[in-house]
Amino acid sequence: MKIGSPKDFWGGIIFAVIGLMFAIIARGFAIGGNVLLAGYTMGTPARMGPGFFPFWLGVILLVLGAVISTAALRSAPGAEGSRLERFHWKELFFVLGSICLFGILLKPIGMLLAGMLLIVGASFGSVTFHFRKSLLLGLFLVTFCALVFVMGLKLPIPLCPDIDALQSFGLCRA
Repeated sequence: MKIGSPKDFWGGIIFAVIGLMFAIIARGFAIGGNVLLAGYTMGTPARMGPGFFPFWLGVILLVLGAVISTAALRSAPGAEGSRLERFHWKELFFVLGSICLFGILLKPIGMLLAGMLLIVGASFGSVTFHFRKSLLLGLFLVTFCALVFVMGLKLPIPLCPDIDALQSFGLCRA
């Protein structure tokens, strides 16, 4: 399949899928009377409910994605479209998997270790992966996040694993 602009095509598809997800979550989803996902009340433009803005924002994003993808399918007259590249599943898996793992492990092992796992795990998705560079980046970002979010903004984010012996350290009780 020839596509005029593969980047625009996939970008539009991603916009459309995210917009559809927003609209479905805001409105709810039922099949044959069985509610699979309870939505929010929509309201009217004069008295908006909690589902009104996310639903219409999702619809706008869906339409925008469809327009971008459709425009990318057309190539300029006389121009031969570029070949559609393979989809990079491995990279997507490492980045999204690391983010999900961070969310699952944040409370049990703390932000310091979970953040390091996030940075190093997401770095595996890069074709130019260097373990030492990703460790240095992880140390910098975890330190920055601890200083800004835990020390500065006083958010109740656990820094260390939930082990009694570690809680005696001043760093873990920040």
